[in-house]
Amino acid sequence: MRISHGLQPGGSPASAPHAVTIGNFDGLHRGHQAMLARLKEEAEKRGLPSCVLTFEPHPREFFNPAQAPARLSSLREKSELIRAAGIDRLHVCRFNQRFSSLSPDDFIQQVLVNSLGARWLLVGDDFRFGAKRAGDFTLLKEAGAGFGFEVESLPTVSVEGKRASSTAVREALAAGDMQHAAELLGRPYSISGHVMHGNKLGRQIGFPTANIQLQHNRPPLSGIFAVEICGLNGEPLKGVASLGTRPTVHENGNPTLEVFIFDFRDDLYGRRLRVDFQKKLRDEEKYPDLDALIAQIKRDVDNARAFFAARQI
Repeated sequence: MRISHGLQPGGSPASAPHAVTIGNFDGLHRGHQAMLARLKEEAEKRGLPSCVLTFEPHPREFFNPAQAPARLSSLREKSELIRAAGIDRLHVCRFNQRFSSLSPDDFIQQVLVNSLGARWLLVGDDFRFGAKRAGDFTLLKEAGAGFGFEVESLPTVSVEGKRASSTAVREALAAGDMQHAAELLGRPYSISGHVMHGNKLGRQIGFPTANIQLQHNRPPLSGIFAVEICGLNGEPLKGVASLGTRPTVHENGNPTLEVFIFDFRDDLYGRRLRVDFQKKLRDEEKYPDLDALIAQIKRDVDNARAFFAARQI
């Protein structure tokens, strides 16, 4: 998959023709997956390369960072999922003041026509674009007639009677409902990152952990989880993860993802791992001392092992 960036202003040579879809694709849930499947189907039918247009940062992060929703996936995680779906090109537009000020007509000319060479365009049924979200599906259809691209809208995708959306995934994760989140995503929710050096407390208390680098300081879930760890040799390994601020050892800590892998002692520093969250065991708590924390970690490990054992029956 080719990854491209930037805009071609009016008057610049147009890109090669593409079949295109547009969206934030945060988390790449089953609604997004349906869009990519439809895009790939139509691209193959027309003999065109498929292209996904996305934005970085999320528009709501640009306009109101304090109130923006928690990210479900980093740009790298998103690109890996889009690549796995068989898409030919990912075009990332930097969402900044200049981009947010583009009129709907300029968005069509500079982004869709010149930068992407759109010949067929797929959007969601609620898609809006351009400054102040003034552009809509009707305007796209009218512009397509002039610029030579067709436009299609994909209806809402429902899971168990409810709309599949990034918001619904965030709500499930915040509630600790990992099963519903997995149903919306079509896979377990995961976080990927490199293993970093920590304060080595886990090693000192008998539970050495891999500290996974977080790309954002506001993860969409917190607590203690039974997890599977991918990215090592062979099958996924099982373990327990703590995602939170570690209140027993830090007064005002930043969110940290620590993973204790069962029966594993190799050096992992610098490795990139994916942590799949299978079940929430409990909320994060503050304990009076390290002895109380160690006792609880032992219970967490036992509970996670019991969960995985029961799942195999």
